[in-house]
Amino acid sequence: MRFLRFSLVLTLVLWLGIGFAQQSLSIATGGTGGVYYPYGGGLAEIISKYIDGYTAVAEVTGASVENVGLISRGDSDIALALADTVYQAYSGTGRFDGSGTLRQLPNLRALGSIYPNAVQLVTLADSGISSLSDLKGKRVSVGAPGSGTELSAQALLEANGISYDDFSVQRLNFNETANALRDGQIDAGFWSVGPPTSSILDLATTRNIVIISLSDEEVSKGLSASPVFASYTMPAGTYPGQDEPVQTIGTPNVLVVSEEMDEELAYNIVKNLFENVGELRAIHPAANNTTVEFSLGATPIPLHPGALRYYQETGNEIPARLLGQ
Repeated sequence: MRFLRFSLVLTLVLWLGIGFAQQSLSIATGGTGGVYYPYGGGLAEIISKYIDGYTAVAEVTGASVENVGLISRGDSDIALALADTVYQAYSGTGRFDGSGTLRQLPNLRALGSIYPNAVQLVTLADSGISSLSDLKGKRVSVGAPGSGTELSAQALLEANGISYDDFSVQRLNFNETANALRDGQIDAGFWSVGPPTSSILDLATTRNIVIISLSDEEVSKGLSASPVFASYTMPAGTYPGQDEPVQTIGTPNVLVVSEEMDEELAYNIVKNLFENVGELRAIHPAANNTTVEFSLGATPIPLHPGALRYYQETGNEIPARLLGQ
């Protein structure tokens, strides 16, 4: 009888332990030199702190294109990705039209958009580069292979009549691009990231950098290249030595999940994201743009039902494109 009582107690303890086990969520971000990684780390802290039964961890990845694939395959639970990548993957257009290795990913859903990226073309003060056309014949990093930065850079360049054949192409991540500029191995590099970003800030401490401002015509042509591009002016003083505003284009960043995510979990992630956004803003100023208004105005694909429930419960008008109907 004593053994039976012990067995029952042990079974109950094990059952309770399993019932209260923490489920770990993987957040696909980007390289450590961008905004995705610290922002994703902040989101992981919010989930772990405020959502019972869950912990989360930010994972270093190759950013947008890799991230949507990770979500579609179920290898990550949440991902940050640029809106142009998300839109193309969901709709099966652009690089995801099936003509190459990338295919349509119709199971993607959005939790919302969190802040805009700015396309930042960085060079050194003595490079002689002052416009997109000056990149011809130069050594230029267009971002990590298949990243959202490369998608944005290529779209902007091609819209302005510049192809990869016009310059020496390097595909480097943010930190690698900054190091290559510092060491004179390249002449210019693209970032598509929320400013200010640490890799450009670090470069600016040792070199006199210039961030190229696009002309009105270059911006106009860029806007015609993608349905998710928007004009963006980066304020003066964003980086050391940047005394004038920089005119460029921007792309929203989207929190992406699978349509198979539990509805209650998706609801709680969005709810706690906006109710505790001050904690994210303390980590990175890009989160200053993390608002419900920005999210509903900038998100390019339908919302997950759990996210939709939060936006509706808080009294917001939902754009038709986000309803998935």
